[in-house]
Amino acid sequence: MKVWRRWANLSVSVLIAMAVTACGTNQAAAPVAPATSGTSQKTETAGEVEYPTKQIEYIVPYSAGGGVDLVARATADYLSKEWRQPIVVVNKPGGGGTVGAEYALKQAKNDGYTALAVNVSNTSMLTAGMTNAIIKNEDQIYTARIGEGTLAFVVKADAPWNTFAEFSEWVKANPEQLTWTSVGPAGFSAFGVAEWLQAIGADFSKTRMIVTKGASDSLPKVAGGHAVLAVHTIGESNPMLQAKKVKILAVSGSERSPFLPDVPTAEEQGIKGLSVFWWTGVSFAKGTPEPIIHKWEQVVEKMTKDSAFVKKLQEIQVEPNYANSADFTKAVQTETEYYIDLATKANMRQ
Repeated sequence: MKVWRRWANLSVSVLIAMAVTACGTNQAAAPVAPATSGTSQKTETAGEVEYPTKQIEYIVPYSAGGGVDLVARATADYLSKEWRQPIVVVNKPGGGGTVGAEYALKQAKNDGYTALAVNVSNTSMLTAGMTNAIIKNEDQIYTARIGEGTLAFVVKADAPWNTFAEFSEWVKANPEQLTWTSVGPAGFSAFGVAEWLQAIGADFSKTRMIVTKGASDSLPKVAGGHAVLAVHTIGESNPMLQAKKVKILAVSGSERSPFLPDVPTAEEQGIKGLSVFWWTGVSFAKGTPEPIIHKWEQVVEKMTKDSAFVKKLQEIQVEPNYANSADFTKAVQTETEYYIDLATKANMRQ
């Protein structure tokens, strides 16, 4: 109305001309369907989505207190403050991580309000360990990797071996005496053991796996002499190490861990080729809107560069290791192929 009163003295013909021009302009600026690829378009689309507008469930498919759970809780705390919406961690353990994964990826809505704390054990290792896994790579969108952990080879504190090289020689000579713990044949520990035994030329089939519920169960078994070896992350092993109930003979990787600088790597002790490592991140069900996936990518990248968040990871001996959705997906696919080959050679596939 203000515009009309201001220009009331204009002729009808001018008004008509203006209307026609305006109409043409609006048609030229009409919105188009968002592109399916391209960073600039994704950024623009992600900026337009109103998300989150309510509580998000962050499903942890393991029990509380483990590495995946602790990273998820630190992430949820950061995101709750960043987005000013509650991010609630819900533990749904069972089935080696498949119970919670199935809920998040197949039962919940794919609207971005149910996130999965995904882990190497219930993804690439699960696919490699089972010929018909309940959860497959194609069931989810690998959204962002958050952090990684280094393997630690753990024996009881008064075990007779003082070096990993010495222990490996004993295992080569006495594979039938090696008992090791794992949540199952598709568990993280199983692949760590299988890769190590392949590297030293020991017979995996002659060793014996003792099934446990995880680090909180397996490490006490090793400390009590009910199993010879446990393979867990440094963070999971550290409490028992500090209590002097176990000792760590070696860590994997090409460099010593900043969390255990006095513990030599397996490579330093002549055992090369150990590449298995622990990681955790976030994934969503197929069909989750792309703008939401991109928004998670952005916030996780920002989070893993935040000094306060990095400090929280360091407290649980986890290192930040961000990867966006494309890089994360590619890494998991490559890793899966390697683990399938490893499991096949060790006759681990079920």
